[in-house]
Amino acid sequence: MKFTDGYWLLRKGLGVLHPRDVVDVEAGDGTLDVYASTAVVRGRGDTLNRPLVSVRLESPLEGVVAVTIEHHAGAVDRGPRFTLATQDVDAKVLLPQQTGAAYAELQTGPLLARVATEGPWSLEFELDGQVITSSGEKSVGFVSDEHGNSWVHERLTLGVREHVYGLGERFGTFAKNGQSVDIWNADGGTASEQAYKNVPFYLSDAGYGVFVDHPGEVSFEVGSEVVSTTQFSVPGQRLRYLLIAGPTPKDVLRRYTALTGRPPRVPQWSYGLWLSTSFTTSYDEATVMSFIDGMAQRGLPLSVFHFDCFWMRQFHWCDFVWDPATFPDPEGMLARLHERDLKVCVWINPYIAQRSHLFAEGKERGYLVTRADGSVWQWDLWQAGMGLVDFTNPDAVAWYQGKLKVLLDQGVDCFKTDFGERIPTDVVWHDGSDPERMHNYYSQLYNQVVFDLLREERGEGEAVVFARSATAGGQQYPVHWGGDCESTFAAMSESLRGGLSLASSGFGYWSHDIGGFEGTPDPAVFKRWLAFGLLSSHSRLHGSDSYRVPWAFDEEAVDVTRRFTHLKLQLMPYLAATGETASTTGIPVMRPMFLEFPDDPGTAGIGTQYMLGDSLLVAPVMRADGQVEVYVPEGTWTSLLDGEQVTGPRWHRQQHDFDSLPLYVRPGTVLATGERIDTPDRDLREGLVLRLFDLPDGHISTCVVPDPTGTAPATVVVRRTGERVELRAEGAQGWSAAVGLGAPVRAEGDVLVLDWPSVD
Repeated sequence: MKFTDGYWLLRKGLGVLHPRDVVDVEAGDGTLDVYASTAVVRGRGDTLNRPLVSVRLESPLEGVVAVTIEHHAGAVDRGPRFTLATQDVDAKVLLPQQTGAAYAELQTGPLLARVATEGPWSLEFELDGQVITSSGEKSVGFVSDEHGNSWVHERLTLGVREHVYGLGERFGTFAKNGQSVDIWNADGGTASEQAYKNVPFYLSDAGYGVFVDHPGEVSFEVGSEVVSTTQFSVPGQRLRYLLIAGPTPKDVLRRYTALTGRPPRVPQWSYGLWLSTSFTTSYDEATVMSFIDGMAQRGLPLSVFHFDCFWMRQFHWCDFVWDPATFPDPEGMLARLHERDLKVCVWINPYIAQRSHLFAEGKERGYLVTRADGSVWQWDLWQAGMGLVDFTNPDAVAWYQGKLKVLLDQGVDCFKTDFGERIPTDVVWHDGSDPERMHNYYSQLYNQVVFDLLREERGEGEAVVFARSATAGGQQYPVHWGGDCESTFAAMSESLRGGLSLASSGFGYWSHDIGGFEGTPDPAVFKRWLAFGLLSSHSRLHGSDSYRVPWAFDEEAVDVTRRFTHLKLQLMPYLAATGETASTTGIPVMRPMFLEFPDDPGTAGIGTQYMLGDSLLVAPVMRADGQVEVYVPEGTWTSLLDGEQVTGPRWHRQQHDFDSLPLYVRPGTVLATGERIDTPDRDLREGLVLRLFDLPDGHISTCVVPDPTGTAPATVVVRRTGERVELRAEGAQGWSAAVGLGAPVRAEGDVLVLDWPSVD
């Protein structure tokens, strides 16, 4: 939200107060309280009729400074609130008499916050002795209009060549500089400024991140109002934000996800290929089985089959009852699908149509959101007369979970938790929550309710949803997909930018509809999207009004599906290990280039390619003619598909057939792969194949491959000394080292040895 009219003026009808004169500072137990008048105080009379700004600094986690700015503190906080983890932090607070200068400080780990006690307002943040950003004169503002509305804003400086990323799933230019971003969940597709997943957190490549601790609407102006600052504002009289230290972007994400939650382990089967009925297409069990048989006959491994909305009767969404005319024997059908070694996903949403038998039940028991007069909130958008489940009511949560448990008992394995964005603000919540704050936060409750049930019923590490909406902390309930995109190359690129922005916001896993959702892709779009989709953390074939089985496009699409499905299954040891990294550190599976190469200025702003884990560079081809440009960081990179080598740092222009794309292995990599190409759900320690790429002399690394339970991984220590490479394994069974050109491998006791000049 913009408040100024150019440099000199405020917008018409607005007034603003700024902290001007620090009149007092107080040290508490790990806290620093600053009190600033909104005008210079020259005498006692100047303290009368004068607003006072309160600013508190504290550290909930080492390397994190929380800043709370308040004018009037008497408002009732009705919630909801983000759940943030805290630790006992040895924060060091120094007042001016201790610093010996006109400033006070709070130090937490490598991060220092310094407040000037004389002169204009100044709050600086230093990381290892260097100022990384600051709040200066007129940065803090309390804005009001003639209608009694009020806002608080803060502006933090942007440095030269500094780039800002994140703010949830955003489909525009990847670096957010110059953009206005409103944190407000909306069902708006992937081609506008609206987003399904809004996160009030941004990640700067200058060594820090900022999380605005407000679950409702937050407005960001990233170099778009004052071009040298990032401004963020919230309605009301109070603003709390957390400055999170690096120095690297990965360090910021580690700290941010320690605060807001990390993604859990997801089941190995979820990494395989998902196939959907699509949305409005006609289908029954015979149709479903024809798709599954068709995949098997063509050698296309399938892991999950998804039933979209019309598994229920029209106008009944959601009643969680299989349409008896289409699926007369759901339990038998689910059993038959399980006999094919398939998992089953079904579509749900948190809305209850008036025709659903659950509507009257929910209304009678008070489980649906109401208006101020006690009537159930309803509208006809999406489903006729639909109401909304009130997840702030514990009894409504148990009721909703009970309906889903019936499906789990029938044989359903997971749920696609669709929708959750169009949440009204003219309503009353069971727990008294503020409707403005609940608009975004509803998605958190919705996905948590479903994920917690799956975890309880299926066990830790076996729960997974396919979610569309989210906010900060939503990474705890994976997986998320990119929403409703068109079936074009432009939509393919905007989907990728959305996924990379979400990864920059702390989300560990991400997927998208291969080929696009709206419309029917032409064969070129579909085939190019296949490679991209199967080199994402999770992969799903899904459309709106047309099927997405590969043979519906052409026979080459079948071949491309086979090639990249097999490749992904071979990469399962590597992908599962990368997923473990996401769950333990918060570093996502799919990574923007700047996240992996923060010291390479050539990676800044790149939204057309990504790192899959720390070792594989993927550049999707987004043209029918196969032309693509790929940026390669420093070193010699090797194509995983054909062994071609390229060097960086530089851009390379290439041409690729439909069965190819730039897929490069980082120099110095020990890549864990497997031999099986039939399923992801296996013991990855068996049949392990290690592929070595450009290991420098003196290289030492440990390759870790998780087991199905996550408790007994296999480890292989790789060491190169001169022309001798030694590999020593623990926990691996039937493993080998892949050495190109037929290089000899010999066993010396429990160590495999090979000669480096002959290695890939």
